Amino acid sequence: MALTTEVPGEILARLREACLRLPEAYEEQAWVGTRWRVGKKTFAHVLVVEGGRPPAYARAAGTSGPAVVLTFRSSGEELAALGGLGHPFFRPPWFPDIVGMVVEDDVDWSEVTELLAESYRHLAPRRLAERLDPPPGR
Repeated sequence: MALTTEVPGEILARLREACLRLPEAYEEQAWVGTRWRVGKKTFAHVLVVEGGRPPAYARAAGTSGPAVVLTFRSSGEELAALGGLGHPFFRPPWFPDIVGMVVEDDVDWSEVTELLAESYRHLAPRRLAERLDPPPGR
């Protein structure tokens, strides 16, 4: 069964704006949903969970949906903190540095933008990561 539910346009536009401002970042369709990459590394992926599909994401997020789910990469203290916060954040099991969040109506888009920049910084080649402003608090 193919998942046909698309990410709402407003959410996709906000994520697109946050991701495509990063050096050499690009967008592509993923096996489900949309992902943003730098080189061949995915630093953000958004999709809709509905009817318990896709099952790996539904299990990880703890919902059968409908829900918009965003995954990104993190490290260090931020990874530990986000992993311990609980809803809307969750820790998918497929990579040790991945974090997910359920994107709800009251999402803090400034926080999402910072998390995506950090995800990019975590995966981008040094020459690209150094072009970003330092993260807040550093």
